[in-house]
Amino acid sequence: MSTLNFENAVADRYSKAAEEREPALCCPVQYNQNLLKAIPDEIIERDYGCGDPSPFVKPGDTVLDLGSGGGKLCYIAAQVVGAEGKVIGIDCNQEMLALARKYQEQVGETIGYANVEFRCGIIQNLALDLELYHREIQSIEATGVNNILDRRRLEQRLSQEQPMIANDSVDCVVSNCVLNLVQPQDRTQLFSELYRVVKQGGRVAISDIVSDEDVPEHMKNNPELWSGCISGAWREDEFLAEFERAGFYGMHFAKRESRPWQTVEGIEFRSVTVLAYKGNDGPCLERNQAVIYRGPFQTIKDDDGHLYIRGQPTAVCDKTFQQLQKEPYRESFLPVEPYGTIPVADAQEFDRKRRTRHPRESKGLDYDLTQCKPDNDACC
Repeated sequence: MSTLNFENAVADRYSKAAEEREPALCCPVQYNQNLLKAIPDEIIERDYGCGDPSPFVKPGDTVLDLGSGGGKLCYIAAQVVGAEGKVIGIDCNQEMLALARKYQEQVGETIGYANVEFRCGIIQNLALDLELYHREIQSIEATGVNNILDRRRLEQRLSQEQPMIANDSVDCVVSNCVLNLVQPQDRTQLFSELYRVVKQGGRVAISDIVSDEDVPEHMKNNPELWSGCISGAWREDEFLAEFERAGFYGMHFAKRESRPWQTVEGIEFRSVTVLAYKGNDGPCLERNQAVIYRGPFQTIKDDDGHLYIRGQPTAVCDKTFQQLQKEPYRESFLPVEPYGTIPVADAQEFDRKRRTRHPRESKGLDYDLTQCKPDNDACC
């Protein structure tokens, strides 16, 4: 299927779905009913998705919803983040944007604050605001090749000087059954953009349809299957690998439906929600820290290749030490802080070949303390 057919199939189907509900575009999802009360029925009836990433949004977050459609997920997230938070919805479908914007004032009055805005753009290029581009392009008077070059230069200038979504500006990116609509040749850029806009320490919560087998070419070339979120599905292990290649860490299935949503030619297509985190870059510094893997497995290995043996103090750099005390790892590891702290300014580069950490390294080589003696009642 050509690039034009890809885009036309998706645009036409979702434009019609904004006007009249199409049940085939969504699978059953149970949302928090209390959060739906503030959302108009017209939006709920025109919502198309396969999961609910909103439980991974936190109060005060700046949230970005990719492919926000009629705005349902944005208005749910708006109530979770509260008045101190902010929600931005991105979509390029004019009918869907009109539906979402139609109720901005009403929802704001209902929940008591207005913290949602909708912007026009494509999710594989979050730097270019298409409405701003459209306004600016009216001033271009050149014709022929010069017109084409001027348009290109305008796109580059706006992306750099007035990006729709700035670098490192979002706490949590959410999306509901949209990534698989992006053309294959744009998917590397899509994940690069995801990584670009998320803050250090931020996260993405993505609900989408995946397959248990590779999707054959003849199915990928079917416009009905593609626009229906079927034939553009990633194989589920490859979906996780996309986040890893983009630089995220800790990616995992927060939810995976056991029953497939659809089965086509023996291939199962099901809903998953993936969580992934940003913040794995930076120097590896030696500060005499260790962690102990709680179990239950005998050994595990992290995304950086560190091997952890159950119950054994493992030497880690400061970056990894801090990471393992946060989601999604903190329940699996016990931190072992050194008795003598090494200031970051004095820390040397961590030896990546190291695996174990002798307790005396954390306590100090001259450590000699008996805190509890047999005749001391305070011990019991």
